[in-house]
Amino acid sequence: MPNLVSSESDEVSILVDEEMTPSSDDNDDVLLAGRYGNLDDIRDYVTAHGSEPLATIRDENENCILHMHGFLISNGRSIDVLEYLLPLLPSALLAAQNSAKSTPLHWAALNKHLAVVQKLVEYPDGPGIDLIDIKNTAGHTPLGEAELAEWDEGATWLVKMMNLDAEDAEKEKGGDDEDVEVPQDIEVEIEDAEGQVAKMTISGAQSKSS
Repeated sequence: MPNLVSSESDEVSILVDEEMTPSSDDNDDVLLAGRYGNLDDIRDYVTAHGSEPLATIRDENENCILHMHGFLISNGRSIDVLEYLLPLLPSALLAAQNSAKSTPLHWAALNKHLAVVQKLVEYPDGPGIDLIDIKNTAGHTPLGEAELAEWDEGATWLVKMMNLDAEDAEKEKGGDDEDVEVPQDIEVEIEDAEGQVAKMTISGAQSKSS
């Protein structure tokens, strides 16, 4: 007699796998959703296929979904989408480089999206200000892209973040080099007018006599 239970179970498993695996059209659609800030479409994609495929999707120029967010026309939805995506993605994706070696931060700087730039740099689990030092094939950092775009507000903020990091590093270095003085006990003998000798131990700011 055929094992009908096993057969039915296998069929269900196959159907589930087919439903979970996104098609190329699904991936293209969610990249466009990232570009245009369609949060509902991104949520629908995650509901249908899970969040893992989001990290591996690329377009023909090796742009990931965070690159697409850098293209996004600045509006109130940009941060909502980014705040939804970042916890679902590996932190390494913030430093992902496309075929031109540009990161999402390069594109956010080029397109003058201050809120997106700040979120990418300040994300707690991300590379932080190290993102500002990454160069693309043209030799430009995100700061360089902001300057080329004549985006003073963004360039000023990026420089400020770099200066803060330099100040913190200098403070840490100063703390390591600073000598710590250990109070030394000193014992002295004092003779009074009657010839009596008294011993005094001096320890830091405190003293005691015998």
